[in-house]
Amino acid sequence: MTTPLRIDSVAWDDPDATSLRAAQRAELDSRYGNDDHEYGAAPTADSVSVFLVARAADGSALGCGGLRPLGDGVVELKRMYVVPESRGRGVAVAVLRALESAARAEGATRMLLEAGDRQPEAIRLYEREGYRRIERFGAYADDPHSICFERVLSPAEPSIAAPPPVQGSAG
Repeated sequence: MTTPLRIDSVAWDDPDATSLRAAQRAELDSRYGNDDHEYGAAPTADSVSVFLVARAADGSALGCGGLRPLGDGVVELKRMYVVPESRGRGVAVAVLRALESAARAEGATRMLLEAGDRQPEAIRLYEREGYRRIERFGAYADDPHSICFERVLSPAEPSIAAPPPVQGSAG
């Protein structure tokens, strides 16, 4: 079952974006038993080029994700999260596809991401959506809990349905 939604591009400090990121961190703290699971530099307003929030028809925030440019046409997916009650309804796929579209618009040709070994739902999502496992990269190289993925972003992928329109602008 899919949830009718819209996807908004928002500023990093948008209240819903901030709340969703805090919920994501709390969930990771619970899964890993501590709050020390940020390898490398944490994403910030200065390092993230795009941050999207998925909203229900009533405007409530359902999920989020952002892009951190790494250079040479590569972006890293950061802070992907869907509230528990909206999981399994297409929200994560919609956010992921909208982020891929935004990455292409920025000229990116590859998207990298890291998921932890205690996030089986995320791992299934990325594999189902065509991401392939790669060697741990960057700050994750020495993290035994990290599972890293990559997707080559083709200029256009007609076999994938277009994501919902991205509304608004971060600014």
